[in-house]
Amino acid sequence: MTWKGWLSRATVAGGLALGTLAATAASAQETIKVGILHSLSGTMAISETTLKDVMLMLIDEQNKKGGVLGKKLEAVVVDPASNWPLFAEKARELIAKDKVSAVFGCWTSVSRKSVLPVFKELNSILFYPVQYEGEESERNVFYTGAAPNQQAIPAVDYLMKEEKVQRWVLEGTDYVYPRTTNKILEAYLKAKGVKPEDISINYTPFGQSDWQTRVAAIKSFGSAGKKTAVVSTINGDANVPFYKELANQGLKATDIPVVAFSVGEEELAGIDTKPLLGHLAAWNYFMSIDTPANKAFIKQWHDFTKNPKRVTNDPMEAHYIGFNMWVKAVEKAGTIEPDKVIAALPGTKQDNLTGGTSEMLANHHITKPVFIGEIKDNGQFDVVWKTDGLIAGDAWSKELDGSKDLEADWVKLNCGNYNTKTKKCGGA
Repeated sequence: MTWKGWLSRATVAGGLALGTLAATAASAQETIKVGILHSLSGTMAISETTLKDVMLMLIDEQNKKGGVLGKKLEAVVVDPASNWPLFAEKARELIAKDKVSAVFGCWTSVSRKSVLPVFKELNSILFYPVQYEGEESERNVFYTGAAPNQQAIPAVDYLMKEEKVQRWVLEGTDYVYPRTTNKILEAYLKAKGVKPEDISINYTPFGQSDWQTRVAAIKSFGSAGKKTAVVSTINGDANVPFYKELANQGLKATDIPVVAFSVGEEELAGIDTKPLLGHLAAWNYFMSIDTPANKAFIKQWHDFTKNPKRVTNDPMEAHYIGFNMWVKAVEKAGTIEPDKVIAALPGTKQDNLTGGTSEMLANHHITKPVFIGEIKDNGQFDVVWKTDGLIAGDAWSKELDGSKDLEADWVKLNCGNYNTKTKKCGGA
């Protein structure tokens, strides 16, 4: 072949290669990217990895339906590794570099607090799927997990009325969610007539493994002749040695029941549940709830993971609700432009998995049912109590002096902390 002939063919081949690259780039632009910001390593991986998996399932299902706005969805997964500052770095990467349309992620409140400035600065959208302490309503965040009035307060009411509890151990991991939740619960208990000496509050670090001293203290506190319960905001893998130590020291659920806000089916999977039998958890969803929608969701989950032993849990349902609300809002807005999607989300409704229809409220929280479940030997929960209907999530707690006059309304007031007495917006 002549040099000119080779050059001609090379030019054609190069042109084809460039054309292919251009087509690939154009194709990439034709997808709508969705960010997934959950810890896949570190102390919170026990809880968060499954949330990454369910998001992949939901995106896959939506793509089978034709995607959104005629475009396929593309998941962009990052691992912030249970490192709170890294959450902010990864969030910035997802929004600024990967150009995601929205982010589904975070578990702990400290991780959420870490990313808030990034979402505000870059004007993106975060769907947060985990129960939390409230005292917040941000324009760029949609809270699909429970506020305190949708989990912590009903749990305490149940223990008071049904278990006749008089002494309270508020046991938590040392970060913002347990501290704020326990501040709310302490005020609530005192308002109900509980004396300060009948309330014990304690915090331990993430990943706490040695519970001997703390459980001994709980046992001692519960020996005063009054019915005692533990309200647990212990998070992550510290729960496993905590319950083991309860059993080691002979503390049964019939003696001192524990109601947990961060122990669900995923945390119980693969561990010996004997030490936990009869203890309680408060959530807005349990895998054991028998509805056609939940059965279909569980089947879809098992088919997607190709593992019939994989469990479902409450934050997974929160992502299910939030993701479907996001899809509806994008289709309503006709665009993924954040301001228009944010405006379209309040009022959006989505059938939940337990019966009933959740709605996104003007305060960016949703309506949810509340269930109290008792841990069974198969790692599932037997529902022993539930609310009548769905409860609207409160962004601000009525129990706290600094919060009871605040209202969040991003539709009429365009404010997350409007003071109903001063008639002014605090700016958050």
